[in-house]
Amino acid sequence: MYATLPLLKKTDFPAICRGTLDTLQVNLGYLCNQTCIHCHVNAGPRRTEIMQQDTIATIIDFLAHANIKTLDLTGGAPEMNPHFRELVRAARDMDIRVIDRCNLTIVEEDGYEWLADFLAEQQVEVVASLPCYLGDNVDAQRGNGVFDASIAALKKFNALGYGMDESGLILTLVYNPQGASLPPSQTELEAAYKRELGIRFGIAFNQLFTITNMPIKRFGSWLISKGQFADYMQVLKDAYNEDNLDHVMCKSLISVDWQGYVYDCDFNQMLNLPIENENGSRRHLSDLMGVDLKSEAIVVMDHCYGCTAGSGSSCGGALES
Repeated sequence: MYATLPLLKKTDFPAICRGTLDTLQVNLGYLCNQTCIHCHVNAGPRRTEIMQQDTIATIIDFLAHANIKTLDLTGGAPEMNPHFRELVRAARDMDIRVIDRCNLTIVEEDGYEWLADFLAEQQVEVVASLPCYLGDNVDAQRGNGVFDASIAALKKFNALGYGMDESGLILTLVYNPQGASLPPSQTELEAAYKRELGIRFGIAFNQLFTITNMPIKRFGSWLISKGQFADYMQVLKDAYNEDNLDHVMCKSLISVDWQGYVYDCDFNQMLNLPIENENGSRRHLSDLMGVDLKSEAIVVMDHCYGCTAGSGSSCGGALES
């Protein structure tokens, strides 16, 4: 795999500082049942990095003492962590909003028959990746058979009430571009998804997020192999929108890796750019008990243009309508 960090270090991206922390995004490990081209985590079935019980306990302790509103669980496939249910239950017992970033196909895997019912029981918000409403496009990006398995999983979620306005069970779909381009209008694409998935499969969902592909890890390496890295970076820079700076997710979120170390965002985690102590050592979540991070500098490099290009991009979708 080609390294992208050396191509991102020299940057003119503006300096930004952290605001009030309200979201803890936790990567439960890089193990996944899929191997997607656009994956910025480089997750897959052979990854062995997975969060252990002692780190789970640290997260639960942090949630109990910090004013966290949202626990955002990601991976890999976060549900493959054996402590997933323990962490979800602990957060929900504290009345913390929990998001599960689900690849959908995990619901159809042997041994995960419990998953959809558990998420509904705990009223977990499901944010599910579905990069297109056309099967051929999804399978090309994520692997053969992924689209059919995703549709089957969506039908299970709908049957439990997910995506229905009156149920309170939130189902969000996520779109990633097929290649080296920016996402289209989130509003217009959401309408197309709702129309096509409704007509073809009778599937309903609450909202769609569009997320820009980041030029790091597997997708960044793919860009380099195709000779498109510099061109894609230029696309991001040409589409830079200063208004998005006020809304980037790193101002209100910290990302925790599978060992408990903290980063300004999931992308910095994948580039091994941690939040550091004054002595230059990387900070652990246990170091942040009672610590106010507000106004601290955020680590920025050229990949940050991916969050500010066009309509903007975050784990919550476009930054402007």
